[in-house]
Amino acid sequence: MGLQNLEKRIFNIKNPTDFWETVLEVFNYQYNNNSVYQNFIKSLGKDISDVKTPCEIPFLPVEFFRNHKIITGTFPVEMIFESSGTTGITPGKHFVNDLNLYEESFLRSFRLFYGEPEEFLIAALLPSYTEREGSSLVYMADNLIKRSKNPNSGFYKSNIDDLILTISKAKIEKQKILLLGVSFALVDLAENQSPDLSGAIVMETGGMKGRRKELTRSELHSVLKEKLNVPSIHSEYGMTELLSQAYSKGDGIFYCPPWMKIIIRDPQDPLTLYDEPERTGGINIIDLANINSCSFIATGDLGKVHEDGGFEVLGRFDNSDIRGCNLLVE
Repeated sequence: MGLQNLEKRIFNIKNPTDFWETVLEVFNYQYNNNSVYQNFIKSLGKDISDVKTPCEIPFLPVEFFRNHKIITGTFPVEMIFESSGTTGITPGKHFVNDLNLYEESFLRSFRLFYGEPEEFLIAALLPSYTEREGSSLVYMADNLIKRSKNPNSGFYKSNIDDLILTISKAKIEKQKILLLGVSFALVDLAENQSPDLSGAIVMETGGMKGRRKELTRSELHSVLKEKLNVPSIHSEYGMTELLSQAYSKGDGIFYCPPWMKIIIRDPQDPLTLYDEPERTGGINIIDLANINSCSFIATGDLGKVHEDGGFEVLGRFDNSDIRGCNLLVE
């Protein structure tokens, strides 16, 4: 099957059979066209003939993105997304050769969970992210903002009074409102201004970035709900190294779009995957939209998957740096 047909299949997955068949096709394509991933698999003593079922697919540690060019195929690179990382830690780099694929992924996912971006006032509170080049989060937010038909949609930095006034007017006009913010900026807004954002969707992307004391997700949400007068805090789970996002509409329970899946690995044996739900371990991610990079990534996050397919992010491994999109163990 050609690459274009495979890409079309990724976004038309209807059921688990479709998903797992596509997983095997993507794995075979990446094994044969991604030298870093192929060499990694061979270093484990595996060959492609050893992988007959999806549960036998090796997951590439996300740390490889720090010092390798992870790319499948020979297409030219359109953009390099770079992780925020921690001071002194080499950032991860995601070499993207098809931005249209990224846009299709995050737009389809947003529409699946929230509807058309055109219907929203979208305000982004992403200081530090907007001040550097190569943020995939800023790229996504900028695209959603441009698709919004509200002239007041945009990035808000130091103009917090304008942000509060804009949201207040939108509330009066019964508009749909989405405030997307990095955690430390939302806490600053909550504690310094404490505006009434009832009726708005407040979505955190995680990360204190060393600006404030780290909070668990439940502590963060408790502060934001009380100070911003909203019943729940939404969350976005994404990574620089991925092209897809999972969303939570409350309580820190995330759900994936059909082309993305979370699998939990044994924290003591990274090659052993858990079949049963409710087991805590390392988070492995299948992101089929990441077909031109690597769709099978072992993260440094700890989590667990529930019976209904929702998942929680419970923290980081002790020997992993705390990155911008993550919170501490609860």
